[in-house]
Amino acid sequence: MTEIALLLTALLFGGMVLYAFGFAAFLFTALPADTAGPLLRRAFPHFYLFVFGCAVLAGALTLPLDPVSAAVMTAIALSTVFARQVLMPAINAATDAGNTRRFKRLHGLSVGITLAHIAGAGWILLRLAG
Repeated sequence: MTEIALLLTALLFGGMVLYAFGFAAFLFTALPADTAGPLLRRAFPHFYLFVFGCAVLAGALTLPLDPVSAAVMTAIALSTVFARQVLMPAINAATDAGNTRRFKRLHGLSVGITLAHIAGAGWILLRLAG
């Protein structure tokens, strides 16, 4: 069970890093902004489902081994629900309304949450691997 929890946590960590620093950045360098933006908007709900699913499964498998890691995974899963169901629609609404100031503030919060998820998953990887 430890190995599966470790692999799921590694998948979560790697998937978030790839999406945040690879895929999203690549889209804006490879495509015009008016094409990249809507494509990224369509991809984010799937990204959040991936993060939620990995965090829930890894958290459940980690619980008997390391309750602290399981609690961090639970926090990742719950904050992902907030990001997907509340924050993402608010960011989209700000973009659609042309409210740049609100978009920047909400997007900054989204980036902060994602970086916290990456840091949390990385920390758990080190705990489980140690």
